[in-house]
Amino acid sequence: MGRLLAIDYGKKRTGIAVSDPLQLIANPLTTVETKGLMAYLQAYCQREEVQQFVVGKPMQTNGRPSENLARVEQFVAKLAQTMPTIPIIYVDERYTSVLAHQAMLQSGISKKRRQDKALVDEISACIILQTYMDSHKHL
Repeated sequence: MGRLLAIDYGKKRTGIAVSDPLQLIANPLTTVETKGLMAYLQAYCQREEVQQFVVGKPMQTNGRPSENLARVEQFVAKLAQTMPTIPIIYVDERYTSVLAHQAMLQSGISKKRRQDKALVDEISACIILQTYMDSHKHL
């Protein structure tokens, strides 16, 4: 069984999380500059078996697409073209940044570390992935 790889796509930075090979636990992996994202993903997929990409779908609280959705869709189209054998699924990413901040606060991470936007992106990707895995446990 391959890993699931979650992507919290951003204009400047992108958070990445990955499952264990049994797809039970989501772990933050890294944050990369978005301009180098495709090269990072290609290199990672050469080292590790990735079964599926799980991409956060940016939506507003009212259910309408956020301004970042067009960029995410362009990225997903390029990803599908670059790595056509790996399926891609969207997961609603509303509130993931809020949940990431709450998780950091509850874990006792220092205030300075909580202000690290890259860490927030990684944890957000982890929440996206865990949400997807939790919704598919019974399948």
